[in-house]
Amino acid sequence: MTLPPSPMADDAPEPHKDTRAPFIALRDEIGKAVVGQDAAVTGLVIALLCRGHVLLESVPGTAKTLLVRTLAAALSLRSTRIQFTPDLMPGDVTGSSVFDPTTRDFEFRPGPVFTNLLLADEINRTPPKTQAALLEAMEERTVSSDGMSRPLPDPFLVAATMNPIEYQGTYPLPEAQLDRFLLKLVLPLPDRDDELRILNRHQDGFDPRDLSSVGVTPVAGTAEVLAAQAAVRRVRAAPEVLAYAVDLCRATRTSPSLQLGVSPRGATALVAAARAWAWLQGRDFVTPDDVKALARPALRHRVVVTPEADLEGVSADSVLDAVLASVPAPL
Repeated sequence: MTLPPSPMADDAPEPHKDTRAPFIALRDEIGKAVVGQDAAVTGLVIALLCRGHVLLESVPGTAKTLLVRTLAAALSLRSTRIQFTPDLMPGDVTGSSVFDPTTRDFEFRPGPVFTNLLLADEINRTPPKTQAALLEAMEERTVSSDGMSRPLPDPFLVAATMNPIEYQGTYPLPEAQLDRFLLKLVLPLPDRDDELRILNRHQDGFDPRDLSSVGVTPVAGTAEVLAAQAAVRRVRAAPEVLAYAVDLCRATRTSPSLQLGVSPRGATALVAAARAWAWLQGRDFVTPDDVKALARPALRHRVVVTPEADLEGVSADSVLDAVLASVPAPL
């Protein structure tokens, strides 16, 4: 799953070209700072276009923070990073009311969640109460305090990270909370050539804290993002494609390797992501191949492998591959 190459398709309508152009240019702009990780870039863009959120799974040191910061810089959006720890409180995320002695009243001070792109680093290291505060803000796009509801900025995307190899001192997200994320992206370690490119960049003086030094410039802003979101909502899926997405999700519920299959929310997320993927490729309609392309990232965190299958080395991705092979796609 990668962003389509530029130039855009010649047969795309001119207004469609204008709306889509900045998002095609994103890959090259992000590539000035981030080596590889094209699939993660695409997944973040799809989530942004769908007004969804992303769960990033990878070992430390795979440029998660740099990726989110570069995406924000290339879209002229605000970004914030929260390091989740066992002592983090809900108010540390959402904000809290502080007494102002000059006015003799309480004043709400917004927390770091009031941003456009939020990197929630190691979300499974903080207690469930703090996790729930963030997930509520993600779902409602508001923060409630002192009886008032305060809207979060628009656009708003949370990229939450989890370390796949550490379990001590963590509070795993329940399945119901995992289901709130549009996509789960697994960031691989770079191959040898990419790792050499990373080392050469740092040897040449690359500073990940100074993105302007490598020439990262905004290719779009809030207005362009909101216009693209509106354009994605106009992408349609034919009845047979919707039926295909439903059949895929229903097949997970009867798989002997799974103790929990995909919920109806998962089917909705799959189609939404496929619509954004189709739009990025210059189409205003969804194909079965679009659904197939997004099946893994949209569904892998919504299923639970049985203990017996897990002991045999069966993964969520391998079960989804089997489901994709068994459910016939419409012609």
